[in-house]
Amino acid sequence: MTQKNKKHSSTESVASAPKEETHPNQDAETLEETRDEAREFEQDAVAILQTQLDEKEALLEKANKGLAELKNDYLRLQAETENFKKRLAKEKQDSVQYANQRLLKEIISIHDNLERAMNAENVTIDTLREGVEMILKQFEVIFEKENVTVIESMGQKFDPSIHEVLSQVESEHHEEDTITHEFSRGYYLNGRMLRPAKVVIAKPPGPKNQK
Repeated sequence: MTQKNKKHSSTESVASAPKEETHPNQDAETLEETRDEAREFEQDAVAILQTQLDEKEALLEKANKGLAELKNDYLRLQAETENFKKRLAKEKQDSVQYANQRLLKEIISIHDNLERAMNAENVTIDTLREGVEMILKQFEVIFEKENVTVIESMGQKFDPSIHEVLSQVESEHHEEDTITHEFSRGYYLNGRMLRPAKVVIAKPPGPKNQK
């Protein structure tokens, strides 16, 4: 067989081969399946997003609730603090105003005794002395209750922290700055000086004038 005949025979074989046919129904089914898969994917994605959104909203709601509770706690504590400050200020004011109430009640009792003594009839020196001694004892009782003690000064060295010098006197019998006279007593209150003692202290005598 010649070359020309071989080529012609080959062409006829290709032309005689059967072609694959495409069915329209099959294409439609494939397209529908693809669409269904896309819808399912979209629905799944939406469901996932919705779940995540619900979770975030729940967390946000919980956070807002906790924030509201904290705010209420803060406001309540603030109100309690303000009430405590007001109560403390009032108690402090009352303490200052009425700090000496008990002491003054006892002093009023002494004042009553003095008034009775002044209004008494047929007063003698002896009865007057007895009344004064009774009042002194009442004061001593008050001093003991309040822990008021006397500053011992006579014969002691002058101490500027508890003594107030009224004058100096020359003395041959006392060392310099020794307290020789006490004009008014000094007092301690709970160990701290309440009132200084008013005193007179000794000083060395000056040179004698020679005739």
